[in-house]
Amino acid sequence: MTPPGTEPAGEPGADLLERATARHREGDLGSARALYLEVLALAPGQHLALFRSGLLELQAGDAAAAAQLVDAAIVAAPAEPRYRLGAGVIATQRDRWGEAAIAYEAAVRLVPGDAEAWNLLGNCLRRQGERARAEDAWRAALALQPDAPETLANLGSLLLEAGQAAAALPLLRRAQALQPRDVDSAYNAGVALRRLGQLQEAAEQYRHTLALRPDHLDALINLGNVSRDLGAYSAAADAYDRALQAHPGCIEALNNAGCLARTLGQLDLAEARLRAALCLDPGNATLHDNLGNVLKDAGALDAALDAWREALRLDPQRAATHSNLCYALSFQCGDPAPILAECRRWNERFAAGLWDRAQQYANPRVPGRRLRIGYVSPDFRDHCQALFLMPLLAAHDPAAVEVYCYSSVLRPDGITARLRAFAAVWRDVRLQDDAAVAAQVRADGIDILVDLTMHMAGGRPQLFARKPAPLQVAWLAYPGTTGIAAIDYRISDARLDPPGNEADYSERTLRPGDSFWCYDPLTEGPDPGELPALRGAPLTFGCLNNPCKLSPATLALWSPVLHALPEARLLLMAPPGSHRERLAARLAALGIAPGRVEFVAFQPRAQYLDTYQRIDIGLDTVPYNGHTTTLDALWMGVPVVTRVGATCVGRGTSSQLALLGLNELAASSDAGFVAAATALARDLPRLARLRGGLRARLQASPLMDGAGFARQLETAYRAIWAGYCAAAAESPA
Repeated sequence: MTPPGTEPAGEPGADLLERATARHREGDLGSARALYLEVLALAPGQHLALFRSGLLELQAGDAAAAAQLVDAAIVAAPAEPRYRLGAGVIATQRDRWGEAAIAYEAAVRLVPGDAEAWNLLGNCLRRQGERARAEDAWRAALALQPDAPETLANLGSLLLEAGQAAAALPLLRRAQALQPRDVDSAYNAGVALRRLGQLQEAAEQYRHTLALRPDHLDALINLGNVSRDLGAYSAAADAYDRALQAHPGCIEALNNAGCLARTLGQLDLAEARLRAALCLDPGNATLHDNLGNVLKDAGALDAALDAWREALRLDPQRAATHSNLCYALSFQCGDPAPILAECRRWNERFAAGLWDRAQQYANPRVPGRRLRIGYVSPDFRDHCQALFLMPLLAAHDPAAVEVYCYSSVLRPDGITARLRAFAAVWRDVRLQDDAAVAAQVRADGIDILVDLTMHMAGGRPQLFARKPAPLQVAWLAYPGTTGIAAIDYRISDARLDPPGNEADYSERTLRPGDSFWCYDPLTEGPDPGELPALRGAPLTFGCLNNPCKLSPATLALWSPVLHALPEARLLLMAPPGSHRERLAARLAALGIAPGRVEFVAFQPRAQYLDTYQRIDIGLDTVPYNGHTTTLDALWMGVPVVTRVGATCVGRGTSSQLALLGLNELAASSDAGFVAAATALARDLPRLARLRGGLRARLQASPLMDGAGFARQLETAYRAIWAGYCAAAAESPA
């Protein structure tokens, strides 16, 4: 601070004080100090000399001495607001924010119209964690000086921290306009835009921030994140690379770059990034969780489960990580008991206290009225889930049910638009937390809320744990259990779940009709084509399931088939890299030479379907069968041989085959599986007939009867609603 004020003419030492002030302003602190001391020797209570001496000592680096002198000036002239401001500045230099706040509060009491004093008070209060009082101080400052860029930026930042992005954004925009080169305002405006879902605008704001400061770490990482969310993967990778070049040990940049590489199918790179981050921070639960996701994609299921368990050991409150573990156990366990036990542990840990069992629902308890059905999913988009939702939503009877969809889709697409057209009400809830969505469901008066994701990625089990609707049902994600006490029912069919296995699930099982699935390939092509083995190609077995289903048990099941037919080939889907090489080595250890095995990478749907034109017979996986993949194979004329398992996910293909009259392809033993696969492979005329007729057979079956499936499901909804109404009527008031 420069020496303020007018010289007090006529007072003792006035000339000396004028000379001291001149030396002070010239930067001659030694001479100024000596002159101030002469003034104070003549007039010990000369408050202006005390104050200016305090400022000089602050400039000289002695904040303690400065504080003593300014405090003496305040004692001598308690009504002088400048001295209070000076005391506040000195206290902030000493990181004594409480003392600074007291000084600034005194200043604004003396001069309520001092906008800068209000701004400085706000800074101190924020540093002390008194956010509400800081907001009041900054609003007072802006009432006096509406175009103060620092105050605008301060208040905008505070509101952003409080989750009020919509209120923060105009303040940050105004601060930017007034100070175009202010980095913090530019960056915070980007954060606000992203939270408001304005991703393209957020990306532009982060680029502007980086034009001002090219190595701004948070802007680089957030530009990568927004670009990823926009599907601009090359731009995202570039941003993460720039972050790592500027900050090589940045854990967040390594983590996000690893997750992006996973999205792109670059699993070796993804694993390398995450393991590099873990070398720097081995106790980081997020890194272990993301590594588990990569390892699962690569087919290293045991290692993935270990990674998730380690993440939970480090941070037991990670509900999504525990969901990963619950779902992935279905790929490993041929026994339903451990799966249910893990899901119930999830419920005990993450659902406790969320469901108020005493809550009342305003839904009219009239059995025959039109029901409001809510479907919840992050995958109302170009996703395998749409193959089953499209025929159901298209066939729902609007006189019987009113469909509400609660969507968390990140990037809506053409499929989203088609699905949306079938809903009476569509709610985009991606930016809302579970408590807010639960409140919306209750406000919407949903009678039956349907969980389409369960413990899969992007699911909202803690929404369902709150029980926002009187009845809740799990369906579609996979046949299985959630373990969540607040979910009442699960949808299945009589082949997936023959009577007698009710203890395998926390929910009550509904078997509304012929099939768990209602399939629409959402395409007319490509055609199945001629049987590859009749075109001169070696007979080819194939499996285009995710590599996490290629378990040791699966490869051991297939091995005798390939040994019995030494000229046959095997076509598998696995991402390129070391994990594919390890899969090939596992097959080689079972006596399947690498030259007999061909791999394809993950593919877009049209290309993936076209790959079936190279496959004669599909081989199913255990303990988790192909479900959507089996239906895709059948659509493409490829019969699938399955081994019936002990869990519902291990009975998926047999349920589908039964509806096509192909029970002979569903074996109840390993030997039966080998016999069925080899017999089919040795009967090319039969195989050719199947290829030519499977699509028509599928189209004529309950598996593609959207209207029939919708009526059966609506009947089930009506039955459980009537049961709820009857139970409510029988309950004492």
